Amino acid sequence: MRFRAFALIVVMGLGSGVVAPSPTVAQAKRQVPYWASIGPGQARMRTGPARAYPASWLYQRADLPVQVVQVFKEWRKVRDPDGTEGWMQGTLLRETRTAIVQGTEPLAMRERPAADARLAWRAAPGVVGRISQCANGWCRFDVKGQIGFVETGQLWGVGPTEVLP
Repeated sequence: MRFRAFALIVVMGLGSGVVAPSPTVAQAKRQVPYWASIGPGQARMRTGPARAYPASWLYQRADLPVQVVQVFKEWRKVRDPDGTEGWMQGTLLRETRTAIVQGTEPLAMRERPAADARLAWRAAPGVVGRISQCANGWCRFDVKGQIGFVETGQLWGVGPTEVLP
């Protein structure tokens, strides 16, 4: 499944519209790889690190998680959830942590980080949400105010052993 132009998959009619401050000089000095998300509603991926390079994709999905794998001046080489790599201007990326539900089945969002906890919501494959409070294979997942804890195995945008405050 491609998560590019016009991809709008939502859970219970909800999407995600997170916008965070522009990247800072400190972001340029982060050790790669690191996670980021697309900030604006439209962002071009290019074949090289300059506007002179042709655009290979037009993303029309704010908050889509990406992995920054290389930095060159104000440009970032990113990998998207499908594995496609290309270059984006750093100003198009945000430090806001998001993740996307993968797989073919809805992801259980629980009231607390435990498999036996009460089910709060379900997130369909392709849904993007903010992540926080990650530990022991669980993250707090917020999809436009619908919040629950999810196991990280079905998420792209967070490592299985990653810890977030």
